[in-house]
Order: sequence, then structure tokens, then C-alpha cells
Amino acid sequence: MTDIDTLDICDKRQLADFIHANRIETILNCAAYTAVDKAEDDRDTCMRINRDAIMYIGEIAATAGINVIHVSTDYVFDGAASHPYREDDPTNPQSFYGQSKLEGEMALQQVCPDAVIIRTAWLYSEFGTNFVKTMLRLGKERKELKVVSDQVGSPTYAGDLAVAMMTMVEYRPFIRGIYHFTNEGVCSWYDFTVRIMELAGLNCRVYPITTAEYPTRAVRPAYSVLDKEKIKTTYHLSIPSWEESLGICLQNNDIIY
Repeated sequence: MTDIDTLDICDKRQLADFIHANRIETILNCAAYTAVDKAEDDRDTCMRINRDAIMYIGEIAATAGINVIHVSTDYVFDGAASHPYREDDPTNPQSFYGQSKLEGEMALQQVCPDAVIIRTAWLYSEFGTNFVKTMLRLGKERKELKVVSDQVGSPTYAGDLAVAMMTMVEYRPFIRGIYHFTNEGVCSWYDFTVRIMELAGLNCRVYPITTAEYPTRAVRPAYSVLDKEKIKTTYHLSIPSWEESLGICLQNNDIIY
């Protein structure tokens, strides 16, 4: 495992040296520029990380015969669907972040056609900065919150995504292609927040608002539900519900309390 403090994936020479020196057999790429609103203005940096670096990873992996699993996003879709998005549904990103992630997918497939791309959504964990940790902090600081209720999707616990990725790593033969993974179930950001407060025992009232009442620099998909049938069938995965996994995450999140 490595991060920006030890490896700059935008530096192709440094990346190649690191991969060869450590005799890496499989690359699980979770790195990304994920500041969705900032990406609208910081386009060069966003594209270097989300497209160019992914192309470098693919080129090095293809030459060395290394398997690649790359994490992508629901933002490659426009959010206008009325059914869960399948892997082969048309893409149509509405933000620069989404466009950069789509171009990363395309670049990887072009230079390393045997790679795996796993799209996920609403990702959170006990670590780093994410929606759950932000809501926990705000829930302790405030008596009430207003949260968007007209954007729906499926929260994804990073621990469950990691299990799915390791299942793919160990599966033989290695099966290339695009897959979707989130936790089971569907909710809005408002529903998600209400449940966070309930499970954490925080006395913070949550009120629903519309996207129009909370404008952002980048457009968010109104509908982010991903169809997971392909990954469940191919790898025989049993995926927990988002509520079950949220509870596990909060139990592990002792630092918050």
C-alpha cells in the first residue's frame, strides 16, 4: 500500500520504478482527485490524476503482465435514469470530475484491455474525510441540519468494497471488464443522514431540502443507483445492506465519540 507521501502516480518514471522495485503482481488503484466542486476550476490537476495517471498505470501493467483493478464512480452517468445503471448503459457525465473519471476509464481500457474497472458510489469509512464523518461532526456541533432529499443512491462502506476487490484479486481466472459495486438498498442523502444520527445517538434534527435549495459548483447525479447483478453473479458475492454496514462503521469509529 502506498499514498502520495511515498509515490506520485502522475510521475510515470517514479511509478514504473516503484512497481518494478516492489515486484507488484496486482495493482488496486483507489487514488483519485475527488474534490468534485473544486475540479470544475482545477481541471488540469484533476485530469492528470483521474486520467493521465491511470493511463500510466495501464501502460506499465500491460507491459509487465500485471493485473489492474481501478476504482471509478457513478458520476460517469447523468443521473436521469429510472432504473439502476448497468455497466453497459450509456455514460453522460454532468461534471468535470465525472468527465475526468470517464476519460480515465477509457484510457485504461485502451492501453490495458485486460484491466478491471469497478464503479462505486457514496463511499465512506472510518478514515479520512467523507460524508459520514462530516455528518457525525456536524451532528455533535449543531442542533439541526438541512440535507438534500431529492438525490438518491446507495451508500458504500469502504470495508465492503475492499472485500469485493480482494475477491476479484484472488479469483481465477482474472476476469476483465467493468463492474458495479455498492451496498444493497437505496436512500436519499437526507435518509442517510437521519440514520447516521439515529445510530450514533446524536440529538440533531435533520430537515429535507431540494437540490435547488443547496446549489453546488458541480452537478450531482439525481439518481446514482448502480445495478450489481454482474459482480454478484460473477464472483458469488453476498453484499450487505447500507444500514447494516453503516452500523458496523459507526461501531468501529471510536475516535468520533
